[in-house]
Amino acid sequence: MIPQEQALFPLATVTGTERGQTDRLLAEVARVLSAEGWALAGVVQVNSGRPGRAHCDMDLQVLGRAEVIRISQNLGEESRGCRLDPEGLETAVALVEGTLADRPRLLILNKFGKAEIEGRGFRPLIAAALEQGVPVLMGLKPLNRPGFEDFAEGLGQGLPADLDQILDWCRKTAAIEPLTFQ
Repeated sequence: MIPQEQALFPLATVTGTERGQTDRLLAEVARVLSAEGWALAGVVQVNSGRPGRAHCDMDLQVLGRAEVIRISQNLGEESRGCRLDPEGLETAVALVEGTLADRPRLLILNKFGKAEIEGRGFRPLIAAALEQGVPVLMGLKPLNRPGFEDFAEGLGQGLPADLDQILDWCRKTAAIEPLTFQ
């Protein structure tokens, strides 16, 4: 559990150590909190393997809605570059933006990635949620940590890839008074 004396920030990241761990953890956090009646906004990533293919399909399940948005492009088996479909990502962002207007207790995002580092993707929604006092939980790959640190300016905290500790952070952070930004 998070020590009582440790400061809680309304912005936290999770970095798994094995492939798909972060996605599974965030999906489970969303499932548990939804079952407890929490109003959630955001997306969780669902990866589905394709028989005989090296690359999986990446979809975003929009929390609180029925939509599942494909965010990967099929660039061929030999591709090594980014497979993110920018149009799919922007569709997901627009859907989440609509749910953020309802002041959820928590915004969950599959990750702070290259699009967010560049100022696109979910980055404006992260800022909007924090301005509204809505805590933000998201995945973060080690490769993207410097870009996240530049964005967060010391206001983010890393959580261990442990379901109980993540849920503990969510419950404690949602109970504190929102930060006010000037």
